[in-house]
Amino acid sequence: MAKGAERLPGTSSRIRTRDDGCCSVNFLKYVLHIYNVVLFLSGLAVGGIGIWTVVAKHNYISLLPTSTYPILAYALIVAGTLAIIASWLGCGGVTSENRCILIVYIFVVMAVLVMEAGVGLMSRLYEEQVDLELKVHLNRTFLDNYSVRSRETAAIDAMQIEFKCCGALRFEDWLHSEWSKDEEVIENRSLVPDSCCKTPTLFCGRRDHPSNIQYTGCIYKFLETTKDHLIILGAVGLGLSVLELFGIVLGTCLYIELRHNFDD
Repeated sequence: MAKGAERLPGTSSRIRTRDDGCCSVNFLKYVLHIYNVVLFLSGLAVGGIGIWTVVAKHNYISLLPTSTYPILAYALIVAGTLAIIASWLGCGGVTSENRCILIVYIFVVMAVLVMEAGVGLMSRLYEEQVDLELKVHLNRTFLDNYSVRSRETAAIDAMQIEFKCCGALRFEDWLHSEWSKDEEVIENRSLVPDSCCKTPTLFCGRRDHPSNIQYTGCIYKFLETTKDHLIILGAVGLGLSVLELFGIVLGTCLYIELRHNFDD
């Protein structure tokens, strides 16, 4: 009997075709093709958001107390890449009706589901912890590492200029930092780093008048933007993980239909 139709058990006349039923092979193939286009676009979106998160926080990653934040961003990039790969696998498996490719496709989509759901859950959990972590560790990072470690020094200068702030909690904290013990700082009688100034220039940190320097601590703006990014990561991870469920169900249904009903 030709592929695409088979005689139903217990009857000699009725023929089952590829279009029979609400889960027919042709219907599932049509829906999966549409789904894979959506999966490809979602992969681009997820990967793009992960890259945007890394780029947006690249200068400040060294100031974070843990590596949780960058790990979440990189996990989204990997999930987006896997989603793109899965969409191509799905299109190939559906078109050729190759059950081996469909099995691989289903497992790759499962991996994307696990990664995106994991990023979503971890983002929500870390959002609750990051407030305390930054309040405990950020000020110590400012006081101990500025002018001592080049990477942290550059990150702190960039933060103070971008967020228009001075010090982690308050500008007076600089008087108790390792930076304040530097011979050049003492010689020039600088009170705060030049990046604290409203118009950063050489040795502008000698005056701590509010007309000259920023008075707001960096932790407030940094915490706000970090939480906003975590909310986005959580929403993307949990929201798009639902999409993968449809792919797993549709792919499994097509695999079963091809295996049981249309073997030569």
